Amino acid sequence: MKVLLTGGSGFIGSHVLAALQDEGVEVVVIGRSRLPGAFRQIEADLLTLTQNEINELLRDECITHLLHLAWVAEHGKYWTSPLNLRWVDATVHLVEAFCAAGGQHAVIAGTCAEYDWSYGYCREESTPLSPTTLYGAAKDATRRLVTKVCEQHQVSCAWGRVFLPFGYGEANNRLIPSLIEVFLGKQEPYSVNIAAFRDFLHVSDVAAGFVSLLTSNASGEFNISSGIPTPIKEIVTVLADLLRADPQLIFSLSRERRDEPILLVGENLKLKTLGWKPNLRIQQGFERVVNERLSYNSVKLPGTK
Repeated sequence: MKVLLTGGSGFIGSHVLAALQDEGVEVVVIGRSRLPGAFRQIEADLLTLTQNEINELLRDECITHLLHLAWVAEHGKYWTSPLNLRWVDATVHLVEAFCAAGGQHAVIAGTCAEYDWSYGYCREESTPLSPTTLYGAAKDATRRLVTKVCEQHQVSCAWGRVFLPFGYGEANNRLIPSLIEVFLGKQEPYSVNIAAFRDFLHVSDVAAGFVSLLTSNASGEFNISSGIPTPIKEIVTVLADLLRADPQLIFSLSRERRDEPILLVGENLKLKTLGWKPNLRIQQGFERVVNERLSYNSVKLPGTK
């Protein structure tokens, strides 16, 4: 197996790259910037390459597997960014080149934003797809296109719909890192939807999910999720407790938001049939995140030496 990985410098991609290296898998990383590590790297911007240029890059690499994670991901902006449309085009070009070069199996990152969130619990085989954002619509369109490209070339293709990953390397303005900053006194408190339930999964388990899809040569659509509805209120309470802070900093400002779904959880039965299961319970994941954050910032909590 020789894997072409995109998005290796990203939040999820960096953990996927580490997991592949731990498994001893030969990896070729393609991206705009060089990464530290002893693996082959191709410096290229997938958004600017023509089909002929991508074909040329892959022609002599003897790639057998593709794991495509790269996409516009800037928090708060990716929902409406016009770059979503360019990534549809770039992804189709990449998959076409991969198939034409003799590739055997493709795994591509999707999103829970493809689903109709009004259903709350997202089942892989039955919940309707009805994205309400440009991001979700672009991902859904990409899935339909690359699935057909792979079918025409008789190449297996797995689509992994990611729910809510958290962990080391996550953007500071996402929910869990920003709550930690509030409880460390580094950010002003803000309102959260404490009535909501969400599907959080530690990024190491997300990475393991993608590796399972890659090594199993599975086809179809898979949720990469915990399958467990975690209350936002519980997240606030647990993080405050771990950081010896007062959760009322958040609770006093929070209220129910009717513009968001109360429940957003993904069924993960199909991924489990491949032998995957989360290694970290939600509490363990939060503890790891807090410890990593404190270590990174050289912060000591009151009462510690």
